[in-house]
Amino acid sequence: MASPRVIALNPDDPRPDRLQIAIEALLHGGIVAIPTETFYGLAGDAFRPEVLLRLNRLKSKDSASPVLLLLADLEQASLVARDLPPSFASLAERFWPGPLTIVVRAAPEVPAEVSGGRGTVGIRVPGLVLPRRLAAALGRPITGVSANLHGRPACRTAEDVVHAIPEGLDVVLDGGPCPGGSPSTVLDLSDGPPRLVRAGSVPLTALEPFLTRATDPHS
Repeated sequence: MASPRVIALNPDDPRPDRLQIAIEALLHGGIVAIPTETFYGLAGDAFRPEVLLRLNRLKSKDSASPVLLLLADLEQASLVARDLPPSFASLAERFWPGPLTIVVRAAPEVPAEVSGGRGTVGIRVPGLVLPRRLAAALGRPITGVSANLHGRPACRTAEDVVHAIPEGLDVVLDGGPCPGGSPSTVLDLSDGPPRLVRAGSVPLTALEPFLTRATDPHS
C-alpha cells in the first residue's frame, strides 16, 4: 500500500479545494485522518460496512468494539438514532457543538459494526469545524475513532498518525498539533435514566441539572 497523501489546512476554516480532496476520498470509501478538539481521529463513511471493517483492521481493533460517530449538526442524529428520550434534545442544545458524546438507541439502518452488536450508537457534534464540514458534505455522520493502533498512545500531530499507521490511510489532513487533554464526556441515554459512562471534558457539575442518576465508573 502507498503512503497517505498529507494535506495541510486550517481545521477551523478549511480551504474548500483542500477539503474537497478529503470529501472525494470519503465518497469513494476511503479513510481520512483528521484533527479533532483533542487528538487525531479516523473519518470514514459510517454506513459502509466495508469501510468499518477496514477501519478496525487499520487500528488492529476488535470488531465488537463500538464506533463513535461525528455529526454535522443536531439534525443528523435522526439518521442514526431512534426512540430518543426527552433529555436528549436539552443536552444536545446545551453542549453541542462540543465534547459531549451521547449514547442512544441505534436506528435500524446503522450497520452492526458501528454498535459492536449492542444496538446503540455514540454520537456528538464536535466543536471543531473540520469534521462538521466533512459530515455535512457526505450527507451523513462520519466515524470518529482515534487515529492510533488499538491500545497505543493517541496521536497529537499528523506526523504521529503517519508513523502509527504508515499504510492504509487515503488522506491525512494536517491541521497542526491537537491540544490533547481529556476525552469527550460520555452519557448513556439508551436505557433508562442518563448514566455517566466516562468522565471527560464536560464536568459532572455542568451535567447535574440534566440528570436524575449519574454513575461515574472512576469514583
